[in-house]
Amino acid sequence: MKAVHFGAGNIGRGFIGLLLHQSGYKTCFVDVNEEIVDMLNDKQQYTVKLADASGEELLVENVHAINSIKNPELVVEEIANADIVTAAVGANILPLIAGLIAKGLKKRLTQANKELTIIACENMIGGSSFLKEKVYAELTDEEKGLFDTYFSFPNAAVDRIVPNQTNADKLAVTVEPFFEWVVDESEIKGTTPQVQGVTFVPDLEPFIERKLFTVNTGHAVVAYFGYLAGIRNMHEALENTEIRETIERVLQETGRYLTAAYSFDEQAHAAYVQKIIGRFANPYISDDTTRVGRSPMRKLQNTDRLVRPAIQYVEMFGDIPEYLTKGIAAALHYDFKEDAEANEIQEMIKQKGIQFTIEKTTNINPGTELFDMILQQYENLSIER
Repeated sequence: MKAVHFGAGNIGRGFIGLLLHQSGYKTCFVDVNEEIVDMLNDKQQYTVKLADASGEELLVENVHAINSIKNPELVVEEIANADIVTAAVGANILPLIAGLIAKGLKKRLTQANKELTIIACENMIGGSSFLKEKVYAELTDEEKGLFDTYFSFPNAAVDRIVPNQTNADKLAVTVEPFFEWVVDESEIKGTTPQVQGVTFVPDLEPFIERKLFTVNTGHAVVAYFGYLAGIRNMHEALENTEIRETIERVLQETGRYLTAAYSFDEQAHAAYVQKIIGRFANPYISDDTTRVGRSPMRKLQNTDRLVRPAIQYVEMFGDIPEYLTKGIAAALHYDFKEDAEANEIQEMIKQKGIQFTIEKTTNINPGTELFDMILQQYENLSIER
């Protein structure tokens, strides 16, 4: 079996590439990093190390790579003959790979009418749908009809911590043992691709929100409170009793919403929350609070990990989530000088005031109870600082 994977970075190699190899695929990585592409073609294998006490190393073989800038025609050929196509390139890069994918799928149709599943494994909601939109922008109406018949773009939720790292072997990757890759099977045409470790579900939304409102929300809150406490390492931040209690309270609030909205078993979800907190506290992963907390403007959008669960909590229960609003306030206090978005927020507060900034960044209306609680929490943190 043949797989084409866009993105030969740490997540691509250490997460998706590993699972494809363990499922029996020969994987072609597509990237623009000439050094990594050349090394993959030279060695045709790499190692993935688990960040735990075992330090187990897994060998990934039967891989090669193509530089999509230098040899786009080879990428087109690989897609035309692939059994699965995946991507882990970052949301902003998906539009840049859509053209090549479109060309590869067009060529595939000239060779045989054979179904293919394309999955964007990104840290975003609706990643595959977004990629499909960009691919379809390259098509005629007739081609769109053929693509609808043979090609699937099922959305996915992915979760694995791959920390910043520098290795002597530039192909080697260290990853946490835990991972989750959930795919919406209802969107797949033809045979469901066999990938070890993937959970196929009939409805992805519960798993998207569970991950976003537990993993992403929790990770961000630990980062912001760790930073404000002068702690730069994520697992050290969780050794702080106050931060540990705060994150547990935050995830109790998101958990209350998730179990009510999607009928998750309360005990099972509580165990999931503790597993997630344990992942953040993993001493074998050295991750900086400033890396996890980066781009606070994006994280404060009303569709993202902090504000969205707070809004949905209010809508469902008619109550204000005390600890989620505290997490939002901490993000507004995040003033890391090397972060452009943090600087933009702090300058906005300085020039326009905190009330303007809350409305601008979160899109929450002034005068609402949620807005007033965020403002109060911000002022409380100002006093504590």
